[in-house]
Amino acid sequence: MIRILIIDDHPLVMDGVATMVKGVDYLEVMGPCKSGAAALDFLSANEPEIILLDISLLDIDVLELCSQIRKTNTSVKIIGLTSTNQAGIITQFLAKGGNGYLLKNMEREELIDATDEVMNDKIFLSKAANQKILEQYQTVNDASKKHADTHPERKTDQAVVV
Repeated sequence: MIRILIIDDHPLVMDGVATMVKGVDYLEVMGPCKSGAAALDFLSANEPEIILLDISLLDIDVLELCSQIRKTNTSVKIIGLTSTNQAGIITQFLAKGGNGYLLKNMEREELIDATDEVMNDKIFLSKAANQKILEQYQTVNDASKKHADTHPERKTDQAVVV
């Protein structure tokens, strides 16, 4: 049985995610927490395998919370759960120890896929989050090419140095 902790300050979201998990015989919701402080208290006495963590909790910096959780429990899998689909936030969350990133408009199958993937030590990004990361990469890549094309002397200088 894979135990899941849902940390979200919106009861509707917590209930909806818990309902999505119901009926999956190997998943169990341990108990929702409505704040970062409640989550830290809960985690001091309980060890879920997966945490579904709202990226925009009001009472705590979620990136710091992710780091704190990671320091005390290196094996827990942390999946960001949010409506914010910004490449910078996604990459920061993963850098702080997140294992996955889901948007709150996810389908049940995507949630189950995410739990399966992170339990197999893989990073999971929702399709929309993955697309956002690819768009950011493409933008940076395009800007780099444009800069190289407008500064041909740098190419020559680099070729001479090499």
